[in-house]
Amino acid sequence: MGVLPRSKTQSPIMIPDVHVMIFIGFGFLMTFLRKYGYSAVGYNLLIAAIAIQWSIICRGIFHHNEKGLIPVDITTLINGDFAAAAVLITFGAVLGVTSPFQLVSICLIEVFLYALNEYIGAELLKAIDVGGSMFIHTFGAYFGLALSLVLRKNSDSESKNEGASYTSDVFAMIGTVFLWMFWPSFNGAMAEGDDQHRAVINTVLSLTASCICTFAISALVSAENKFNMVHIQNATLAGGVAVGAVADLMIRPYGALIIGSLAGLLSTVGYTYITPFLQSKLNLHDTCGVNNLHGMPGIMSGLAGAVMAVIASESEYGIGLYKQYPAMAPEMNSSHLQELRKDLTSIEAGDGRTAGQQALYQLLALGVTLCIAIIGGAVTGLVMRLPLFGQVPDAHLFDDSKLWEVPEEDENSPENKKGETNQSFEMKSGKE
Repeated sequence: MGVLPRSKTQSPIMIPDVHVMIFIGFGFLMTFLRKYGYSAVGYNLLIAAIAIQWSIICRGIFHHNEKGLIPVDITTLINGDFAAAAVLITFGAVLGVTSPFQLVSICLIEVFLYALNEYIGAELLKAIDVGGSMFIHTFGAYFGLALSLVLRKNSDSESKNEGASYTSDVFAMIGTVFLWMFWPSFNGAMAEGDDQHRAVINTVLSLTASCICTFAISALVSAENKFNMVHIQNATLAGGVAVGAVADLMIRPYGALIIGSLAGLLSTVGYTYITPFLQSKLNLHDTCGVNNLHGMPGIMSGLAGAVMAVIASESEYGIGLYKQYPAMAPEMNSSHLQELRKDLTSIEAGDGRTAGQQALYQLLALGVTLCIAIIGGAVTGLVMRLPLFGQVPDAHLFDDSKLWEVPEEDENSPENKKGETNQSFEMKSGKE
């Protein structure tokens, strides 16, 4: 994450890469709803722009300089994209069931809580999460799920508009491909030097593994052993989430492949079995299935981060261990620190943590993230139920025509006259 000491300056070339993920990847991935494409891409653009601006102020509260000023540089902008990603993940959980005013209000609340959680996890607990699997994906997913649970209406899961067409699925697949291509830049944006190279390599390997595994598992669990577009659009990306917290660590190529394969399996099984179970038992409506792509793989990555912390040692990383895990560096004025500085003067004093202690702090950061996300999302949901914020009428759920100028020919097209979803959407909830 951007608050790590080793990531003080970043190359401007990373901005377009991460922007592509935020504005094209997330935006088009959510166009699968056949009558909600304008809103998916349009609100994605609006919310991301607001989140980037607002995050500069919110993160500045916790990360201002000694003069009380908020620095604005390349790192600040990348962190703004990261904050936007968390909000857009939440958007996926409530896609089609929230009004623009609700979305903007949710964005303002969530970005502040995101900045608070990141400060606690990365600054106070000094947990490592270079790709934001805990602080971005897990936070955004469970904030959104708690929000959806409180906002839920039975009509959310009964609307005839919640479905895809052949064309809308193709557009959503465009988002998948862009996300898949640029995810290595997302995970490596805040790393430097060899760490960045490892982050990119490990992410590519993990993504390829999750892609291959998803195709295999999808054919096994789907009707007539056919590929399910919901799985392919989403679970193929799970490797990028699952490897995020450990992308810059010494996980080895086989480790990245294992993580990616398990993530693809977990995500595909989630879309097939877990999402329908949660909807039927808890009435939890998750439009895009963010629990399967961001939530569970994010937790998986957090656990992997704890495992990697336990086995981290100087024999593995050399003195670079203390750049990778700053809290494990020797304390100020210790003889060990003075010896290390003879070889690497940039090493800063740490807390003298052992590998086991660092692992516990990694788990604590994951727990804090879940608590802030779930409680924050639930409280935000209660606030959004107030009449002031404008509820979406049941007749206009998952429908652009209430707030967008929709061309006449689109409203009369065969796609929009369908009352049922196409075969790839037999499972009602499910994307992102």
